Amino acid sequence: MNLTSFTDYGLRMLMRMASAPGQAFSTADLAEEFKLSRNHLAKIMQRLAQGGIVETRRGVNGGAVLRCSPAEIRLGDVVRLLEQGQSLVECFRPEGGECTIEGCCRLKSRLRKAESRFIEDLNQSTLADIALPQRVAA
Repeated sequence: MNLTSFTDYGLRMLMRMASAPGQAFSTADLAEEFKLSRNHLAKIMQRLAQGGIVETRRGVNGGAVLRCSPAEIRLGDVVRLLEQGQSLVECFRPEGGECTIEGCCRLKSRLRKAESRFIEDLNQSTLADIALPQRVAA
């Protein structure tokens, strides 16, 4: 299984945000810290906001903040949100893909079960469990 970079970067941002839950983080600061594209992170932040994980604020003290405690944010739910639209295999696509063995395949149900268990296992952990260490001001 391979998670997309979208999910990887989203988890990194959330790990940083979990280190200071009340603090607002700008995508510019996060992009600089992780050496990633600000535009790409802005799209990820937008998805996280749409999914109710973060709240974005405009203005001088703007940025994104976690909408709830890191201990309440389940990792599997975050991965499901960020991987939305990505199919594990072709036949999981909404349009069904181009599978030539549809109807007699015995793999599909096993893959669905494995994917479900993967998310369930991740949901045993929260964002608090993987928060980055708090940074000490210099």
